[in-house]
Amino acid sequence: MDVQRAVFFVYSLLNTDTPNARAKQNWGNSQLLCFLLPLWYNPGKVVINMDTKEILLELRTKRGLSQEQLAEQVHVTRQAVSRWETGETVPNTETLKLLSRLFDVSINTLLGSPRQLICQCCGMPLEDANISRETDGSFNEEYCKWCYADGKFVYTSLEELLNFLERHMSNEAWPPEQVRAYFAAQLPKLNHWKQPET
Repeated sequence: MDVQRAVFFVYSLLNTDTPNARAKQNWGNSQLLCFLLPLWYNPGKVVINMDTKEILLELRTKRGLSQEQLAEQVHVTRQAVSRWETGETVPNTETLKLLSRLFDVSINTLLGSPRQLICQCCGMPLEDANISRETDGSFNEEYCKWCYADGKFVYTSLEELLNFLERHMSNEAWPPEQVRAYFAAQLPKLNHWKQPET
């Protein structure tokens, strides 16, 4: 698991086949524009925002389900499915959970990705492929799969995460002490590491 994450980090940092590679190479560590996003941002990736109605229709047809079959699986009427797909209504919270499980996508995806999800432990932008899951298989949209797995947090302390990041993200342009200082300043802003106010 650590190797996968380290490869992802390093690839993202060193990826030079993107349109703004020269700009990335010239960034100073103190000039990162946004928390951790530049570390994981892939400008070559095209994101198409769709409405819930289009997403549900696409997921249903990809699965080869009729409106009636889908309705049966999520305990609603065929007319309810029809109203979702025409945009008259959207599924309620409990039905969104069932649809998320059925189609293996996050609720955020079902709703057309209205929020940019960020891991509240390490700051990595979240997509369905790297969102953590609970032990029952449901998505936990607060954390990436590398920080939260099998119902448990991988990093038991901020120090442990900082040690990992220092080892795996430092390079000639970004020495270990700068990596540590940067993340030590940024990570405490995330919900998982925030200290309760007294």
